[in-house]
Amino acid sequence: MKIFLNGKLVEKEAALISVFDHGLLYGDGVFEGIRSYNGVIFRLPQHLRRLENSARAIELTIPMTAAELTAAIRQTLRANKLRDAYIRLVVTRGVGDLGLDPRKCLKPTVFIITDRIILYPENYYRQGLKLITASTRRNIPAALNPAIKSLNYLNNILAKIEANRAGVPEAIMLNSQGYVAECTGDNIFIVAEKRIITPPTSSGALDGITRQVVRELAPKVTGKPLSEENLTTYDIYTADECFLTGTAAEIVPVSEVDGRKIASGHPGPVTNKLIREFKKLVKYDGVKI
Repeated sequence: MKIFLNGKLVEKEAALISVFDHGLLYGDGVFEGIRSYNGVIFRLPQHLRRLENSARAIELTIPMTAAELTAAIRQTLRANKLRDAYIRLVVTRGVGDLGLDPRKCLKPTVFIITDRIILYPENYYRQGLKLITASTRRNIPAALNPAIKSLNYLNNILAKIEANRAGVPEAIMLNSQGYVAECTGDNIFIVAEKRIITPPTSSGALDGITRQVVRELAPKVTGKPLSEENLTTYDIYTADECFLTGTAAEIVPVSEVDGRKIASGHPGPVTNKLIREFKKLVKYDGVKI
């Protein structure tokens, strides 16, 4: 496997980063998870725009332009002979010292990993996921804004550990007010009275790229625009349908939360239609390899 690292393609075993890199020492950096489908890098401009916004928010200057990053991603995919892949693009603060001061990091580190990924088994898309509600609360926006897709994922990992202990693949995270924010790695939606509803970003949810796709598809699927509303676990339990979205997960149904079946306990018609429409979209909406 070839890895793009600071302007060069190197073998996986040679893709080495200093132990003094602040991305490792302090989680000081940003990233994007991107997908390619049959030779099309899905919504790459949107991902690169979000990466740039995340970097600007933490005063990190990406040492490559969007055009150069696009060329590097394409180069890495071609080198690994991949057309259907998961792409991890990472920019760290770079090598510094053991102190926190980012001014000691003179040059950011950029690397790109391309590989195949199967986040959930196929039967989850037919039968739905089982979730729990984690006791770990989502970081408050005043502490770490969820719009920043940073390398500091410990908050999510703690909730993921709870899911692991419960024997389920995902966990819902509530914010400090007790409203639903998102899951550990995915946005969450419900269907109620033929409306698709998701928590607002102000609740602690990342504005996911697949979340944006659902916003666009909602009127076509239900005849109504996507609604952003504060949701409680009661809203989840009593929903007609529930589903998650993410770059790796795509759109995956939820069948049960905290031991309670969602409606019939099977994926609903709105979710299934969204999945079909999403699969059509990824065939052409992006940058060709």
